[in-house]
This record gives sequence, structure tokens and C-alpha cells, in this order.
Amino acid sequence: MLDDDKKPLVQVKNLKMHFPVHRGILKRQVGAVKAVDGISFDVFEGETLGLVGESGCGKSTVGRCVLRLYEVTGGSIDINGTDIATLSGAELRAKRPEMQMIFQDPQASLNPRMTVGSIISEPLDEHMKMTRDEKRARVGELMDAVGLARRFADRYPHEFSGGQRQRIGIARALALNPKFIVCDEPIAALDVSIQAQVVNLLEDLQEKFGLTYLFISHDLSMVRHLATRVAVMYLGRLVELGDSETLYMKPRHPYTQALLSAVPHPDPAQAGNIERIILEGDVPSPSNPPPGCTFHTRCPRAEAICKQDSPKWREIGEGHFAACHFVE
Repeated sequence: MLDDDKKPLVQVKNLKMHFPVHRGILKRQVGAVKAVDGISFDVFEGETLGLVGESGCGKSTVGRCVLRLYEVTGGSIDINGTDIATLSGAELRAKRPEMQMIFQDPQASLNPRMTVGSIISEPLDEHMKMTRDEKRARVGELMDAVGLARRFADRYPHEFSGGQRQRIGIARALALNPKFIVCDEPIAALDVSIQAQVVNLLEDLQEKFGLTYLFISHDLSMVRHLATRVAVMYLGRLVELGDSETLYMKPRHPYTQALLSAVPHPDPAQAGNIERIILEGDVPSPSNPPPGCTFHTRCPRAEAICKQDSPKWREIGEGHFAACHFVE
């Protein structure tokens, strides 16, 4: 549970990200892909908020919107007292050191023509005035922090394993002493044996530097281990948000229940006792979402009201929110 004195470092309200769809010779807009369609959440200082959902639900788009890597369609993104959704040019650039990102594919996110030392020091070149010796010392500190030997600074990314490349990406994200880091599925492209090492590293760095994470993943077991609170996303909208233990033990939204029923149980003797909830049909297109509750086309509890009225996002318990007509 969160401490009562914790303050929201990030406040997202009614965030929307609609990508226009153009067709024809004149490239006229004929619609929009509603990747993120009006979601709101807070991330408190020092916590890890897990964001989960199936592929294509808009998780990664949320992470990029929160850091203003996209020009958002609507809503506000307040980071440490500043609404960055309205910033542009020099103002947004000045805010960049406070917020950083760790990308999913460590190989694609590192420039293969730059040495590790150059990659880690690039943010320092962009945002800070430091001498060559100061930068070299800072790069050494960052490599120590993520468990890389300093002698590797003159090597290139292709000379490292996937786990080591992700450590390079983490070091680069830490270079400017950020307060908030978006982790966009940082372990998805790694071997299972390496995933635990990277997660443990993220936990150690959070404790050491007082970091705040938005941890995006489809690995529900890892999110349970890492996150303070968990938000569940479906087709561009949040359907449930709550304390990690509460949400995993007593999920209230039908989609969350189905999602968690698919998680393998470590004890084979108990695995047979878990009721699997199999969702029928496919996820609707985000360019043409169904009316009412977007989940009603696959929900086993759907009734007439679900097809007509969109459920309100409301608090159903202490710090526990859901959007469903039938959750009391």
C-alpha cells in the first residue's frame, strides 16, 4: 500500500491519442485509430505503477504520450507540477532530463555506430555543460551502477549480450538523474534467465536513486512482483486500477478476471483448481470501437446496457477503481 504522505509525481487526465487514417489520392482523413481514448491515472513518488493488457491495447502508446514523444490529441500530463502536454520547443527540451525511457528492444534503441561510452554520455552532451574528464567520470559511475565494467566503454553494442545491452540503455536513462522513468516492456526481448537480473537491477536502482516507474508489460507475474499498483488496459481505455495484491487476489472487472486466469500457476497440484475464463471472439478494431462498453463484445456478463452506455470510471474500494456497470 502507498503511504498517505506520498504525492503524485505524474497526473494524467483524460489522455487521448488518435492517429488519423488517410485514404485516396488526396490522402483525405477518413477516420482515426483511437489508440488511447480518454484515460486518467496518477503515479506517486517512489512507486512502480504497472500497466498491463494484451497486445495492441495501447500500453506503449500511453508510455510515449506521457513522455511527449507523440503530440497528444487531448488531455493533460502533469509531471512534477508542469503540464507537458502544452509545452513545445525549448520548454519541453528543458523538461526532458526529469523524464526518461527504457525501450523494449535494447538492440534497436542503441546506435550501432557509437561506442557504449558515447551512447551513455550523449544525454550529457545535449543537456549539460561538462568537461571531457567530468563526462568520462560520470559514464564510469553509471556503468558501475548498472553492473558493467568500465573497460567496456570503448566497445560497440553488437559486442554485448541482450541483457548487457539493456543495462546500457538503463545507464543512458539514468544519466541526467531523472525523477520518472517509463519502462516499456524492458524485459520482453530478453531470455528468461536474464529477465530476473534486469528486474532486480531496476528495483535496486529505484531504491538507491528514489526513482518512480511506469512499468509497461504483458508479463503479469513479473508485474505482480515489481509493481506497487497495477492498471489494466483494454482497447485504449483503463478497465481497472488498484493495489497490486488486491487486484491480483480479488480482480473485479471481467476482463481482469479473464486475464489473470490465464497466468500459469507455479504449483501443478493447484493449477487444476483454477477456473480458466476463455474469451470468445477477437479484439475489436481501435479505428471502429464498439459503442457502450468496449469489452461487451467479448464479456461473458454483458447485458443490454453494456451495448448502449459506456461505464463510468469509479472507485469501488479504497484506491481501487473500475469501469463496469456490474461491479459494486
